[in-house]
Amino acid sequence: MAACASFVKLNASSSNWIGQQSFAQPRGSSSSRLTRSRVALPIRAGAYTDELVKTAKTIASPGRGILAIDESNATCGKRLASIGLDNTEVNRQAYRQLLLTTPGLGEYISGSILFEETLYQSTTDGKKFVDCLKDENIVPGIKVDKGLVPLPGSNTESWCQGLDGLASRSAEYYKQGARFAKWRTVVSIPCGPSALAVKEAAWGLARYAAISQDNGLVPIVEPEILLDGDHPIERTLEVAEKVWSEVFFYLAQNNVVFEGILLKPSMVTPGAEHKNKADPETIAKYTLTMLKRRVPPASPNPWHVSFSYARALQNSVLKTWQGRPENVTAAQTSLLIRAKANSLAQLGRYSAEGESEEAKKGMFVKGYTY
Repeated sequence: MAACASFVKLNASSSNWIGQQSFAQPRGSSSSRLTRSRVALPIRAGAYTDELVKTAKTIASPGRGILAIDESNATCGKRLASIGLDNTEVNRQAYRQLLLTTPGLGEYISGSILFEETLYQSTTDGKKFVDCLKDENIVPGIKVDKGLVPLPGSNTESWCQGLDGLASRSAEYYKQGARFAKWRTVVSIPCGPSALAVKEAAWGLARYAAISQDNGLVPIVEPEILLDGDHPIERTLEVAEKVWSEVFFYLAQNNVVFEGILLKPSMVTPGAEHKNKADPETIAKYTLTMLKRRVPPASPNPWHVSFSYARALQNSVLKTWQGRPENVTAAQTSLLIRAKANSLAQLGRYSAEGESEEAKKGMFVKGYTY
């Protein structure tokens, strides 16, 4: 979703369901003094502001979305193992080459998130993967976090590491051709979520976003609300509203330029193990309710809403390819079919008529990591 044009401060106080208040400002605090003296904080992203806005608009172009192939080498190895291939750089290169050299992919895909290895790889003919993307008018992106680790002091929750050295790494990614970034942090409803975990997720996203913009990369802001749990949809809405409130609060504190970010909210659904499943209309209603309540109201509306998928675009490709050179063309056709279906959905023209049963299967995996 393309980001908003200006910021309206949202309520940052914590509610009882996470057990404590986390951000109440004491009387006489620096925040109170700033409010009374009406000191404006600058919103800036250095010399890259105009480029960031242009990049965000390019990615948020009608009928196109994001292809995510940013799996770690270990996770990519699991994908390859599903079709009987060893986890070697040669095999990873072959698979990613299949995806990134698909003719006509740019008609449906506007950006592709890459793993660091892929950003620096080339085709077997010596053409850089980033140049393959650029030739299709697809913006290269890069996964910049260093993965989830246990969060001490929390309710068995996690936090996302990777801020150390991020500025220098981002500068190198920009030189290599990357123009947007991804940082994955998660919030678990069955685990609370605790005030500590919510604050850590929001602050980490904000610092990552500010550092990315300072180095020319449009940050995808994605506090992922995990699907795990047996809670109702109302509980998910409550948690999502809390998390997004704090995310925007800290984005503003870090002087992030809102026009130069992309938002990637989780859809508001019941927990995957809840006895009552929600229909698409209900999910849409709750998701839009959350966005309207939390995305700053100065944002242009309706927003550009599109897709960013990994397994949903790759599964059928892997099964078609099977690691065999003679299947590359068929596998690329499979990718185009899935990408086109999502393009039509973004344009409001999709129909499930004629879809295979395989395409209709869910891909939720409890406790999924990558």
